[in-house]
Amino acid sequence: MKLTNLLVAIAATAILTACQPATDGGEPAAATAAPTEGGVIEAIATRTSVRAYTADTVAAADVEILLRAAMAAPTARDSRPWAFVVVTDTAIISQLDRQGFKAPVAIVACGNTEKMLEDEGRDYWVQDVSAAVENLLVQANAMGLGAVWTGVYPIADRVKGVKEILNMPENLIPLAIVYAGKPAAEPKIKDKWDTANIYYNKF
Repeated sequence: MKLTNLLVAIAATAILTACQPATDGGEPAAATAAPTEGGVIEAIATRTSVRAYTADTVAAADVEILLRAAMAAPTARDSRPWAFVVVTDTAIISQLDRQGFKAPVAIVACGNTEKMLEDEGRDYWVQDVSAAVENLLVQANAMGLGAVWTGVYPIADRVKGVKEILNMPENLIPLAIVYAGKPAAEPKIKDKWDTANIYYNKF
């Protein structure tokens, strides 16, 4: 409980620091400090796709932290329509790994059809599981691990291949595979901030 309270406090401090009052024109005032330094925003802004790893294994306790972060993501109507397959067997990883990442662990994020909404919101599962994957990626970066998101769904051949390799039950749909481990080299960070992508109130 104390750890949870600490994490909440850190997140709240980062959000309050980054947010500034709006100007008369409706646009937010410029931040008074570097907006990507410290706290949660730094873990987000410095996250990058890592495609080469050392031979070091990832501890089971660290994998659990990654999954806890994933399952803290929001879902439509709190449906939590996900399942995660943790793969540490190198032979199985080599079957999944089409790009030669050679990561020590792969986490397959899936949608669970038995937990999906039963109305027109059924496809929200894609957003829900994607949010979980992003949480996992940011947490991996915060822990000094590297990770890369590789898509599976909705490409039918990829879905079929992953399901066959992992002998998945019918109710699971693999959305993505996250490979993770210690980066083999210093990751190159990309600055993706672009004000041209921002609009206020109307077009």
